[in-house]
Amino acid sequence: MDSLPTTPEVTYNWVDITTDFFKHIQDLELGELLHDGHLFGLFEAMSAIEMMDPKMDAGMLCNRGNPKPFNFQQAVECGKLKIDDLEPSEIIGVIDATVACIVSWLEGHSLAQTVFTNLYLHQPHSIINKTLKAFCIAVYKLLDCIRDCINKAQVFEEEDFLPIGYGYRLGSNPQVGNTYNANLEVSEQKCIAMLREQEEELNKKARSQEDETNELWMALAARIRFTRMFYQALLLITRRDSQSGADCVALLNGCSEMMKVIIRTVGKGTQPLEKSDSPNPMGFEPMVNQRLLPPTFPRYTRIKPRAEALQYCDELVTRLRHAWKITSATNFHTALDFFMEFSRHRACILSRSALQLLYLSPSPGATASTLLAGAGPQRPHAFLDILRDSVRSFVNPPSLAVKLAGANPPAREFVENFLLRCVRPFAMLVQVCGHNRARQRDKIAVLLDDFAALQEEAESVDALVSGALCTVLRPYFTTWILYHVLRLMIAYLLSGLELELYSVHEYHYIFWYLYEFLYGWLVSALGRAEGLASETRKADVKKSGVRKQKKRTRPYAREGLMCQVMQNMCGGYYKALVAFKLQGKLRQPQSEFDNEAVRYKHRFAPLSVLTPPQVHYHEFLELTQPLQYENPVILYLGGCKLFQQARSLLETISIPDHEVNDLLKVAKTNFVVLKLLAGGHKQDSTVPPEFDFSVHRHFPIIKLV
Repeated sequence: MDSLPTTPEVTYNWVDITTDFFKHIQDLELGELLHDGHLFGLFEAMSAIEMMDPKMDAGMLCNRGNPKPFNFQQAVECGKLKIDDLEPSEIIGVIDATVACIVSWLEGHSLAQTVFTNLYLHQPHSIINKTLKAFCIAVYKLLDCIRDCINKAQVFEEEDFLPIGYGYRLGSNPQVGNTYNANLEVSEQKCIAMLREQEEELNKKARSQEDETNELWMALAARIRFTRMFYQALLLITRRDSQSGADCVALLNGCSEMMKVIIRTVGKGTQPLEKSDSPNPMGFEPMVNQRLLPPTFPRYTRIKPRAEALQYCDELVTRLRHAWKITSATNFHTALDFFMEFSRHRACILSRSALQLLYLSPSPGATASTLLAGAGPQRPHAFLDILRDSVRSFVNPPSLAVKLAGANPPAREFVENFLLRCVRPFAMLVQVCGHNRARQRDKIAVLLDDFAALQEEAESVDALVSGALCTVLRPYFTTWILYHVLRLMIAYLLSGLELELYSVHEYHYIFWYLYEFLYGWLVSALGRAEGLASETRKADVKKSGVRKQKKRTRPYAREGLMCQVMQNMCGGYYKALVAFKLQGKLRQPQSEFDNEAVRYKHRFAPLSVLTPPQVHYHEFLELTQPLQYENPVILYLGGCKLFQQARSLLETISIPDHEVNDLLKVAKTNFVVLKLLAGGHKQDSTVPPEFDFSVHRHFPIIKLV
């Protein structure tokens, strides 16, 4: 056997340039760099500038005359950090400041610049004071639980949340970092027991003290109790099981009660000094982790004021309690409405993530993100059952009837394969509802492509199933998919109004598209679904020979009515806007810098699906041409009539909610405004009207200036 070739020894000719280097850099001014064009290009030059330029490198802030920050050990040795014999007001100050840092982290700042500026968290087991020690260990556990919840849901973007730990180890896996892991030494049960023990101890002290001191101990006990209960509630949310509902709601109710005490006693703790970046006089070093940050533009992190942070926590608890209601959603349509309504209130990242975990987790961690990744053999099948029930409740196709399950295997197979392919797009739809409002719009545009593919397949399935069952072709699955496509298209266009993406001179074709096409199609789809479901029920009664005298139910009557309301509102805006344009009351872009056809194409580009067919710009011009020569007074009266119709429909709702009341206020006000304009009010004025979205996010109040 031939021997392996040996690698020739390499001889390096090293030259010591240290002396020459220090000699020649004396000729360079501060901030100048020596550039070697062959080995040192623009990329390297920019990197060098970023790494040393105080304007670009966050780490350079430490070299700008600021005193060197103390670490935990140094602060203890010099007496700046007390680890024992702390007054109750000092512990309250540290706890409130830490809560403010956690809230700042949840709003998108980094852990290194918020929570871990607290030196007590660097070595919690070195703290002698038992109350503060228990709280600091609980903070580690709480941070780990929050990050786990948000990472599982996967509905955050870089502007929402930064999960990077910068070497601080929160989880249970050992890794290289600048501190040891407190989680490795304390289990969840032990952490909860430590907090509970301190609660009891503080309550005993409160009962044995005088009035003023008693209130301090009670305020401190409320903070420890809130920490324990909030941590326990989050554990139940992230590991939801069917038995934990009452416990979780009870814990969150307890958190709300404790938060009332905390907010009332926010002034009892030590307060931050004026003109200081530190959230508390003792225990915090804002610059302690500056060297851990990457060489990027220095980002100033303003810790949220305590009063605002505590109010944020109170609202967070309320949102989590509301999110738990998703567990009682009876079908997919109800759940989807819940997700969309929850999102409209611009919920925080933690409550949005919790909602994702609560809906799709009969098994721990089964979320939309795991369905998209295909994780776990049983999770897609659980969601498949949800979709099957959704189709059955919406259009009630005969192919999903239990009696036909074994009678016609081909039809059943067509349907099951189709529903299995629906799992990913519909799981993605649920996940999209968990993102922030701006990101939702971008993701809906992508999601419409997936639903367009499902539309084609739904038509094929309807044809194949009708052939297999030897029945007349009925668009059961086509109607179900069409309904969701229309809702997505409407949500996409309305989000542009909510996010203020449209100019006023673009409003007319946005409202026209909604009025003439999308809402009309949606009302038609709901009516067709109701008819198909009723037809199947009648066929079942006829086959069974048993006639049941039941009052006819219309499950989508309210939704259909609201769609008609929206349609009339959009029509009213469209006619008003055309009249404004004809009277010169709307500012138009200069023709040399504008192309309406390009703008129109850009606004409606994502709506190119199979059904409904997209209305192109030339078709829009043809359909709207007659109104361009209409008398503005007639247009104002037409808009009045449409707003009046919307108002009449809203007034038929027996139990109006907040949304109905807001729409009613908008419809009434706009009716009066257009009535005045039709009567000649401010006829000669060219001052543009204002569109006030303060009452409703999509439908503004028209104001004459």
